[in-house]
Amino acid sequence: MAFRILRMNGYDVSSDDLSHVKSSDFHSSLQGYLKDPKSLLELYKASRVSISKDETVLNNIGEWSSNLLRENMCSGEVPRIPILGEVEYAIKYPFYATMDRLDHRRNIEKIDDGGYQMLKTSYFSCRANKDHLALAAEDFTFSQFIYQDELLHLESWVKENRIDQLQFARQKQTYCYLSACATIFHPELSDARISFAKNSVLITVVDDFFDVAGSKEELENLVALVERWDEHHELQYSSESVKILFFAIYTTVNQLAERASALQKRDVRKHLIELWTELLRSMLTEAEWVRNQYVPTIDEYMTNANLSYGLGPIIPPSLYFVGQELLESAVKDQEYTELLRLMNICCRLLNDIQGFEREGSQGKVNSVSLLVLHSGGSISSGAAKKTIQEYIALCRKDLLRLVLKEDSGVPRPCKELFWNMCKINHLFYSQTDGYSSPEEMVGAVNAVIYEPLKLQISYPSLTLKSEQ
Repeated sequence: MAFRILRMNGYDVSSDDLSHVKSSDFHSSLQGYLKDPKSLLELYKASRVSISKDETVLNNIGEWSSNLLRENMCSGEVPRIPILGEVEYAIKYPFYATMDRLDHRRNIEKIDDGGYQMLKTSYFSCRANKDHLALAAEDFTFSQFIYQDELLHLESWVKENRIDQLQFARQKQTYCYLSACATIFHPELSDARISFAKNSVLITVVDDFFDVAGSKEELENLVALVERWDEHHELQYSSESVKILFFAIYTTVNQLAERASALQKRDVRKHLIELWTELLRSMLTEAEWVRNQYVPTIDEYMTNANLSYGLGPIIPPSLYFVGQELLESAVKDQEYTELLRLMNICCRLLNDIQGFEREGSQGKVNSVSLLVLHSGGSISSGAAKKTIQEYIALCRKDLLRLVLKEDSGVPRPCKELFWNMCKINHLFYSQTDGYSSPEEMVGAVNAVIYEPLKLQISYPSLTLKSEQ
C-alpha cells in the first residue's frame, strides 16, 4: 500500500523494493491465501501502477497475484469473506478504469456499514474516523445538488442552441456531463465541468454529422466556416444543419474563451479556435477516405486519429478552468504535446476495439481492420485487438509516468485531467461501447448525480441539506 500511495503522489519509488515478494508466499496453500487476502489484494493494486514496460517486478507480481485472486474467487471452497467484494471490484475496475466520484461513493457506503476496513499498517488506523466519514458524506451530497443544477443548465444550453433539433444526432448530454462531474468533482470547479461537457456534446453531434448525415458540400462548408471564424459572414450556409452546428460551436467557444482569458490573464481564444479547426479538418480527411474508398496506412491513420477522436476541444480548454495558471510556454512545450498525444492514442484505440464491427458496417476502417488488411490475412481480428490492447497498456504507462513526474512545466492538476480522460474511456469501452449504449452507464449517472447516499448512520447536516 505504501508503494502505491507514494508513487501515485509523485514520489520516486522503485518497484525493485518489491522484488523480495514471491508468489510462493501466498500460493503454497489455499489456507495461506485466506490468512492474508488483504496483502495479496494490495500487491495486485500495486502492480497496476506500473509506469514502464521495463518494470518486470510489477509485471510479474501483477500476473501471479491476479491469477491467484481469480482462482480463489471462483473456488467453491472459499468462504464469502468481506474482502472478496473488494477483490471482485479491483479486478473488474482497475484504478485506470474508474471514475473518482463512483469510487468515493462506494468507499463512503462501505465504510459506513462497517463492511470495509483498511489494512492495519503504521500508515492508517483500522477504521475511518467517523468525523471524516461525515465530512465526506456531506461533501458528496452537497456536490450532487450542484451537479443537478449544472446538468439542467446544460440541457437548457442544448435547447437554446437548437442542438436538440438535429434529428441525426445522438443526445448524449447526460453522459457528457457524467464524464465531467465524476472526475472534475470539486464543487468550485463548475466552469471546468461546463467547458468539458459543452464541448463533449458539440463533438458528439459533429461526429454524427460527419459520419451519417452530412453531404460532401455540407462538411466542406462547416470546415470553411470554422476556418474563417471572424469572417464567417462572408460565406453562405449550405443547409440549416450546418448553420445550427456552426453557431453552436462559434458562440460556445467564444463564450468559453472570454471566461478562460479572464482567468488566465491572457488571450486564449486563438488556441481554442485552432483546436476546433484541427479537429474538423481531421474529420473531413476521414470522411474523404470513406467516400473515395481509400485504405490508409497504419501511420496515416494514427496521425489523423490523434486529432479526429475529438479530445482536443475537450481537455485543453478545460485546463484553463481548473484553478491553475497555464502559461503559453507550457501549452507549446513538448511535455504538454506528449500528454495530449498519449491520451488521444489510448482513447482512440479503446474506441476502435469496441467500434470495429459497427464502423466496418459503415464502410469505415480503424486500427483493428487496418492491422488485419495490411497483414494480408495473416492476422485475425482477435489477434489485432490483442496487439492494440498491448499498445494501449504501453501508452497508458507512459502517460501515467508523465502525469506523476515532478519538476514539470504543466501543473499537476492539469496533467491529472489528461489521465482522468484516459480513465473515463477505459471505463466506457472496457467491455462494450458504453458511450453509444443508451443503458450501459445509466447506473453511474444515477449514482454520481441523483441517488442519495445509502447510509446506515444518520448525519444531521445531510438531513438539513436534503430539506433545503
